[in-house]
Amino acid sequence: MTAISLFQLEASVHWTLWTSYAGRFLSRDGRIVDPSTKNQTTSEGQAYAMFFALVANDRTRFDQLLDWTRNNLAEGDLTRHLPAWQWGESPSGSWSVLDDNSASDADLWMAYTLLEAGRHWKEPRFTVAGERLAGVIAKTEVDEIPGLGPMLLPGFRDFKVGSTVFLNPSYVPVQVLLGLAAHCPEGPWRAIAANVPRLVNASAPRGFALDWLSYRAGKGFGFDAPSGKKPVASYDAIRVYLWAGMLPDNSIARGNLLESLQGMSRLLSRHKIPPAVVDLNGTIAIAQGSPGFSAALVPFLIARGERERADRQRRRVSEAWNRATGLHGASPNYYDQNLILFSEGWLENRYRFDPNGRLNLSWRQK
Repeated sequence: MTAISLFQLEASVHWTLWTSYAGRFLSRDGRIVDPSTKNQTTSEGQAYAMFFALVANDRTRFDQLLDWTRNNLAEGDLTRHLPAWQWGESPSGSWSVLDDNSASDADLWMAYTLLEAGRHWKEPRFTVAGERLAGVIAKTEVDEIPGLGPMLLPGFRDFKVGSTVFLNPSYVPVQVLLGLAAHCPEGPWRAIAANVPRLVNASAPRGFALDWLSYRAGKGFGFDAPSGKKPVASYDAIRVYLWAGMLPDNSIARGNLLESLQGMSRLLSRHKIPPAVVDLNGTIAIAQGSPGFSAALVPFLIARGERERADRQRRRVSEAWNRATGLHGASPNYYDQNLILFSEGWLENRYRFDPNGRLNLSWRQK
């Protein structure tokens, strides 16, 4: 397959990959099931699937996802409660919330998707729910950090210890923040978006975005991580490249982000496959990142004008496609499929973000 055919793709009305994903991971009652975690469900999975359903113009599945999320993760009311991040089977055998802390990236994507769903489907109740959820996020997950300014904390608790806060660069996609700012201009979203380049640059001392870093008032950024985490470039941070690559050409922050992350670009000039883990000093700790990692890097490499490297990663993703399942990998992994859905949908022009973060959808153009 040539570079032209890889990057000038036309989206068909039916999104086959989304249908295959829903058939594998979406339960009849509207929850995304992750087999790799004993069939648990996360707010991230729900939020991403709601976004994909909107991109696919799949109102039925969107409603199912929203209803399940509201009833099981948000105490029946997303306009007043952040969704709990983790739901599954407890030691007693009951199925319920396992951890009521929030995951702010999921909350951000959910509020944004509700607002855009309200706009595209002309459904006021989605707009209201998105506005109110954004308000809850601003009140409980945003902190004014001395010396840094407003920033999204990873959850409503456990990420601020004394004067130290822990931050996750993959949790703050600029386009989503700008989209929230367009819908809710009184909120902190534009100010947070303006701080993202500084955060990402600090997280990438060797040009590889770290999963986690810290900020301490009076001392600035450091490389501490929350309990149980490590300051490495891996599973979380692979999304930083994806979000940066999908920014439109004239978006704020785009140039700064692409420059900050050039370590990955340099590495891919020498290695065909992206690493799974890079340590703090820029050394590959675990080679052979998954096909989802390759998919996440394709928009980033295109944005940097590195079509040959992007072509190689796209080809790797295509070769991992499993005809029997319609998904990627011999045993399709939940997280990989999400990364590939984001990348494929964007590559096929199913969706684009405008400079103000608004979502342009191919089905609205037909």
